[in-house]
Amino acid sequence: MKTRRARQRGMHSVASRGMQAGARPDAQPGTRPAKRSGTPPVSTHALRSRGAALPIVLMISSMMLITSAAWFETSLAAARASTNLRDALQAFHAADSALTLCARAVAAGTAPVATAVATEPTGWKLEPTFAAGAFAPVASWPGSASAPQCLAEAWRLSARPEVKAYLLTARGFGRTLESQAWVQLELVVDGDKTEWHWRRVAARPF
Repeated sequence: MKTRRARQRGMHSVASRGMQAGARPDAQPGTRPAKRSGTPPVSTHALRSRGAALPIVLMISSMMLITSAAWFETSLAAARASTNLRDALQAFHAADSALTLCARAVAAGTAPVATAVATEPTGWKLEPTFAAGAFAPVASWPGSASAPQCLAEAWRLSARPEVKAYLLTARGFGRTLESQAWVQLELVVDGDKTEWHWRRVAARPF
């Protein structure tokens, strides 16, 4: 009897130690407790951090999109400005060269000249007059939509009646007919002397 009671006491102490160690009451001695399965719970702080990062990402994406759009618009504006400047220079060079050739032709007496008037000629401001009296010093001009034109108008100077004066107006074109440049020259022929007075027409007359 004493031996059986001692064994029962020993088994009871072993079971108590197993319960205190976290073992299941029905687990057999010598076995390890089973591991828990599943994803560990996410803390509230981590969820708040993820939620705060989303607005920042959206803000950065919006800023990048706005910057890209502004850069694209700037590039388009620069391209248009470059094209307009090239057309303006093209038209100016065509008009300037035509004016020089026109002056030589007038001085040589080979260019058509409008009837002389007592005041400064204004026929170049009227489209029908310019179209009827203008001539092309050259058949074509490289890169221009049309050949440059020149109108020669005779001018009687009251202060110098002995000289021959002319107002020459030239029009040059760029890549299109809408791109135009106008230049003028006052040509005075006094015997063997020829005076050239250049001036630029700022705006198209028509």
